[in-house]
Amino acid sequence: MTAQLVVLVSGNGSNLQALISATAQDPANGGLDATITAVVSNRADAYALQRAQAAGIPTEIAPHQGIDRATYDQELAYTVASYQPDLVVLAGWDRILTTYFVAHHTTINLHPAKPGTFRGLGAIEKAFDAWQHDEITEGGVMVHYVPDEGVDDGPVLVWEPVPFFTGDTLDTYSERVHHTEHTVLIEAVRLALAQLPLTSRFGR
Repeated sequence: MTAQLVVLVSGNGSNLQALISATAQDPANGGLDATITAVVSNRADAYALQRAQAAGIPTEIAPHQGIDRATYDQELAYTVASYQPDLVVLAGWDRILTTYFVAHHTTINLHPAKPGTFRGLGAIEKAFDAWQHDEITEGGVMVHYVPDEGVDDGPVLVWEPVPFFTGDTLDTYSERVHHTEHTVLIEAVRLALAQLPLTSRFGR
């Protein structure tokens, strides 16, 4: 039975596009045996919504302005549940989810840093600045589970280093990070689906 994914996004959606491509590809040739049943964004102007619509994927806009976190996440959890996901993927989602949400949905998050470093927003810029000050020689990309309200510190599924090279600019480093994100995310989704409990795996 094919797995069902709901993807939460807030921005451009290049990682969503990687997921769309992977779900359209034969699993025997490296694709994902999964369907994206919905893409949800907290920002109406997120270009990721256009990517989803172009692929024929249902979209939901869930603006957060003026709503307290607890109420927002309860409503978000209800919206997501209506699409019966086996896995929720945060691919550029810019809000911290409450424990209520992650208690109801197995959730993973993509973050452009090595485990334990540069949590929160601006991780790519923070890593580049640290490299310029000779504090690090590589950054990285990871995908981790989201078990609670901690920021980018859940159990790591997959991570891959992204080295710095002489002459790097923020743009050249960012480009390598984003390329790495696309491959790491697909690997992590595949692994997370395989790790779902047998009693609940695709048990809709």
